Amino acid sequence: MSQLATVLTAIDAANAKDPTLEDGQPAALIYGRRMSERLAKFLPDASEFLQIAIRGQHIERFAIPRRDYPMDKPGYFRWRNALKERHAQRLAEIMAAAGYPAEAGERVGQIVRKERAKNDPEAQAVEDVACLVFLEFYGDAFMAKYDEAKNIDIVQKTWRKMSDAGHTAALGLTLAPRVAGIVGKALA
Repeated sequence: MSQLATVLTAIDAANAKDPTLEDGQPAALIYGRRMSERLAKFLPDASEFLQIAIRGQHIERFAIPRRDYPMDKPGYFRWRNALKERHAQRLAEIMAAAGYPAEAGERVGQIVRKERAKNDPEAQAVEDVACLVFLEFYGDAFMAKYDEAKNIDIVQKTWRKMSDAGHTAALGLTLAPRVAGIVGKALA
């Protein structure tokens, strides 16, 4: 088994421990696989490091629950930053165990943390793929919780995070009717 395959298998094993199920499977496992599948369509020649970052972007996210942080905007950002650090650390550990040098783990950490996303094509690719997966698989359930104005605002903020290539890919997705309608209004 290649180093890359070893790492992806280890990420899947870690995410398979997610107690939250989606269609009878661990939600984190499904999310990681959806991210990889979308990356393969979006950027077929992605580097090994980007493939690892994409699959492990939310590795063991369930280990740091949102409820452990204040339910306000600063609490949300503290939670998100703690997650990014945890994800980067876990991926570096898994990569080291598979024989990658420390520098490789550091690079994947930069990608996962989306450092300098607008100047780092691989970090931007993580942002694009995450937005695409959200719109395609999670947008409908998410949007059911909010009114139209809030959903339009969320899509506009999401759109600003994406590259031109991400926009093109998003417009080519088959979206749930509610999501397609909100995207159309957000871009009008």
